Amino acid sequence: MRKNLTARKYWVVMILILGLTLFACNKKVVKPEAAGTAAGAAETPKVELEIKGKTFSQTMELGNVPFDFDSYEISPAAREVLIKNGEWLQENPDKEILIAGHCDERGTVEYNLALGDKRAKAVRDYYYRLGIKYERMATISYGKEKPLDLGHDEEAWAKNRRTETLLKK
Repeated sequence: MRKNLTARKYWVVMILILGLTLFACNKKVVKPEAAGTAAGAAETPKVELEIKGKTFSQTMELGNVPFDFDSYEISPAAREVLIKNGEWLQENPDKEILIAGHCDERGTVEYNLALGDKRAKAVRDYYYRLGIKYERMATISYGKEKPLDLGHDEEAWAKNRRTETLLKK
C-alpha cells in the first residue's frame, strides 16, 4: 500500500511540474476577432501565444488539420488542408510557424499530451515533405487542455482532435 501511495505521489508531482512548465512557457491572450460577425453568430476568440520570446497567433490563411480518434496518421481530409497550408507557406517563406497538437477529452492527461505531440510532429514532417524548412517550424502539444468545442459528444470531440498552425507575429 505504501509503495502505491509513493508512486501515486510521484506521478502527481510529475504532472504538476509538466503543467507548470507548459504554463511558464506560454502566455495566452484571448482577443475577440474583428467586428462584423454575422448576427447571432458566436465570436471566435483569436489566440496569441508567447513561447521563448516569440508571439504566435491564429490566422485565417491556415486551416486546422483534423485527426481521427486515437490517431496521428494524416488522413485524406488532413492532406487537403496541409497541401493548401503548404502552398500558402511556400508563398510566404519568411513566416515562422508553431504547430499545436490537440486531442479530445477522452484519455488521460499524459496520453493526450503524447498524442498531441505525435500529431504536431506528423504535421511538421508533412510540411517538410512539401518543402517547408524545419528551421521555420516548432511544435507543442496541449493534449486535451484547449478544446475548441466544450461539448461531450462525437461532433465536439471531432472538432477538438486537430492541429493548429500558428504564425509568428
